[in-house]
Amino acid sequence: MTQPRARTRTDASAALAASAAPVWLALIVSVLIGALYAVQSRVNGELGHQIGNGFTAAVISFGSGLIILSLGLIVFRRGRRGLQLVARAVSAKHLSWWHLSGGLAGALFVLSQGLVAAPLGIALFTVAVVAGQTVSGVLMDRFGIGPGGRRPLHASKIVGALLALIAVAVTVSGELRGSDALWLLGLPLIAGIGQGWQQAVNGQVRVTAQSALTATFLNFLTGTIALVLAALVQGLLVGFALDLPGNPWLYTGGLIGCIFIAGAALVVRTTGVLMLGLCIVAGQLVCALALDLLAPTPGHPLGLTTIGGTALALVAVVIAAVRWRHPGHARP
Repeated sequence: MTQPRARTRTDASAALAASAAPVWLALIVSVLIGALYAVQSRVNGELGHQIGNGFTAAVISFGSGLIILSLGLIVFRRGRRGLQLVARAVSAKHLSWWHLSGGLAGALFVLSQGLVAAPLGIALFTVAVVAGQTVSGVLMDRFGIGPGGRRPLHASKIVGALLALIAVAVTVSGELRGSDALWLLGLPLIAGIGQGWQQAVNGQVRVTAQSALTATFLNFLTGTIALVLAALVQGLLVGFALDLPGNPWLYTGGLIGCIFIAGAALVVRTTGVLMLGLCIVAGQLVCALALDLLAPTPGHPLGLTTIGGTALALVAVVIAAVRWRHPGHARP
């Protein structure tokens, strides 16, 4: 009686494995996703600089992404079905309401791009974000926020997180001066911590919705609402920025965000969360260095401390990703 059920599970597993991307391709895509993070930081940072208002730039970035994803829901039925599944799960308390708050962390990340990416430079901005991501990854695994559940807190993760913070200190020592230094660096650091939260709760939503499109849409929906409210308050206090630049490239931040958030949801099945995060960070750091080297932000040339801090941050991520084993212990 159990033979047909066993055959069904075997067939389903085989179909799932056949539909998964090759490992080498998934790893390349993961690195490219990380590069898109850095590219979006440059685009949104320049948009905020030219507008003179990071809040307006963040609303444009998140709002344009929400429009693109809304069109996707109209076209793809699976995305609309995912919304129904999420609503039922929240109503039945199988999914907590705070799992839908990932967009708030994304909104903070995009806002930090518009506010401080230009004055900091993309490499320094990315080092601070990576430090936050590393620390957040340790916390998310420790408390089991992500879909993979709670993971043990190994010494390698603690050392990697501490080394990532040291990398920021090394970079800052030669790049920032003045009383605004801590505020400028603190915002992307906090935004990086929020990125770990965003990936964890978005992963839970994606599993429930059975659709990356649904999870990405809800992420952009909550983020856009938060940013619009923040921009309205800021506009009422200091005035609204209505003088928009004419360069169309500066309005691609939302599209880039849609690509890397949905892309991460698609390849994580093949790479696993740990390797996905490592590849994303590698892509971020290398692309950020390349952007500041080939097209540096005016008034912010690439310094040796930024290069050294970036290399140290990359080493920190590798250390955090590797579990140390005592000699003589066999791999299970």
